[in-house]
Amino acid sequence: MDYQTFKEKVGVLCGINLSYYKSQQMDRRINSLMQAWGITEYGEYLHVLETDHEKFREFVNKLTINVSEFFRNPERFIELWEKVIPEMLKKYSQIRIWSAGCSDGSEPYSISIIVSELRARDRVKIVATDIDREILAKAKEGIYGANDLRSLPVHLQEKYFEKNGSNFILKDEIKRMVEFRHHNLLHDPYETNVHLIVCRNVVIYFTEEAKNNIYTKFYQSLVPGGYLLVGGTEPILQYRQLGFEHALTSFYKKP
Repeated sequence: MDYQTFKEKVGVLCGINLSYYKSQQMDRRINSLMQAWGITEYGEYLHVLETDHEKFREFVNKLTINVSEFFRNPERFIELWEKVIPEMLKKYSQIRIWSAGCSDGSEPYSISIIVSELRARDRVKIVATDIDREILAKAKEGIYGANDLRSLPVHLQEKYFEKNGSNFILKDEIKRMVEFRHHNLLHDPYETNVHLIVCRNVVIYFTEEAKNNIYTKFYQSLVPGGYLLVGGTEPILQYRQLGFEHALTSFYKKP
C-alpha cells in the first residue's frame, strides 16, 4: 500500500479528511508514530489502527493535538472579560458563545468563569465542540492538574476549584454552564446566531483552502457585531475579503 492510499483509508477510519491538513506537519506526525511502533509498511500500519483501539486513540490524539490550559494567553481573556463580553451583554439580553476545538474544556470553562464573575450566568449559553470524543469525555469530568491552572489567577482557582490531592476539580456550577458536543469543523453543520466564537490553535494545522472555508462559515455563524477570537500564531491575513473587521489583537468582528 502506498502512502496516499494509506492517508485516504485512515482518513475514512478516523472521520478526518487529511487532505485539508498541511501535508508537512501531518506527514511528520503520521510517520513519527510509524517509526515509534516499529512498523515498516503502510498496510501493516492501517491494520494496527483498525485492530488496536489504544493505538488508534493515540494516533487520533497525535493528529488533533490537544493542548490547552485555563486563561492561556491571559491578555486575551482579560479583553474578553473587560471589553468583548460586557459589550455583548449591553447589546443583547441573551448571548451565545461557541468554543470550537475546545480540547479538554479549559477554554470554555475559562469563559464560564468570566461570565460567572460578570454575574451573567442566566444570560449566556456556551457550546463547546471538538472532533475528539475522548477529550470531550475528559472535558466533561472537569478534573485538571496544577499546570492546567498556572495562568489562572489564584483567587479564581480557590473560588472555582476544589483541591483533591494533586488534582483540581472544577465546581459543578461552572461545569453546568457548558454544553459539550462532538463536531467536525470540516464537515458538520455550524452553530447559528452566535455572538462570540473562540477558535484558537486549531486551524493552524489546516491548508489555506480549509482555513478560508472555516472562517467563511464562522462569519456566517456570527450575528452582526459578533466576534471571532483566533490564536496568536494564526492571524487572518485575508480578513477584509472574508468580511471581517480587525477589532483587537486576535479578535475579528463581523460588521
